[in-house]
Amino acid sequence: MTIEEIEKEIVAEFSVFDDWMDKYAYLIELGSGMAGMDESHKTEDNLIQGCQSRVWFHAEMKGDVLYFTADSDAIITKGIAGLLIRVFSGQKPADIAGADLSFIDEIGLTQHLSPTRSNGLLAMVRQIKMYAVAAEAKLKQP
Repeated sequence: MTIEEIEKEIVAEFSVFDDWMDKYAYLIELGSGMAGMDESHKTEDNLIQGCQSRVWFHAEMKGDVLYFTADSDAIITKGIAGLLIRVFSGQKPADIAGADLSFIDEIGLTQHLSPTRSNGLLAMVRQIKMYAVAAEAKLKQP
């Protein structure tokens, strides 16, 4: 699936919920269902700067696509990381770098997160895009 198709799927899933408490519960469920991250990847280099809670993202290139794993010590933040992994993992670096991520606003995430969680979300997206730019540069090397 493309990034846009995954984003549409997520928007449809969140549209089922009328209340933001239900959406938070869904984020918690997503975080709880995430596969564990290898402890060896929980390093300072993989720690997202700008998050109130501790969040780690690890990127690995396989062929011409990037795969991500993540973990957090905060369950809602872990759910947000899970959404981002669902959108970006298994995608080409150029597609990740160029993604506009309108689904974040469409599901109301930016309006309903605390300022610190909102900053953390932006920091996660920024880090993912940095991984993508670095991977793209590596792919272009002779």
